[in-house]
Amino acid sequence: MTRASSRFSLPARVDAPRPLPIRDAVAILQRGGLVAFPTETVYGLGADASNPAAVARIYEVKGRPAGHPVIVHLGDIGQLARWAREIPEAATKLAARFWPGPLTLVLRRAPGVGDQLTGGQGTIGVRIPGHPVALSSFGNLAEA
Repeated sequence: MTRASSRFSLPARVDAPRPLPIRDAVAILQRGGLVAFPTETVYGLGADASNPAAVARIYEVKGRPAGHPVIVHLGDIGQLARWAREIPEAATKLAARFWPGPLTLVLRRAPGVGDQLTGGQGTIGVRIPGHPVALSSFGNLAEA
């Protein structure tokens, strides 16, 4: 792959998310659908992490091996205890310093967190993305 010439450059700024598309994305997630979403590093394909059938669809669409865990994106740190347990003080300090942002914490998974998210491992990756669209989407999904 080659780099595009500068005449095709995209603007560096990110506009604030518009409420209607965010509501549409949240409605799709609530129905068990998949949405593409930006983070500050890459675009991701997301599903409601609490819906095993929706998470299975990510694996199916991407052709992802079942043993490869996915990252759970959170809307705020208050959602962390739903997905992780025995959170070390060092992890809390890292989260306070670097979230929202591109830091993924790998923590012991909470009871009830399914293998479909963890690839059968005892840990789960969690992060709070720093992109306004992702933050708004995951915050609204958690509130729904």
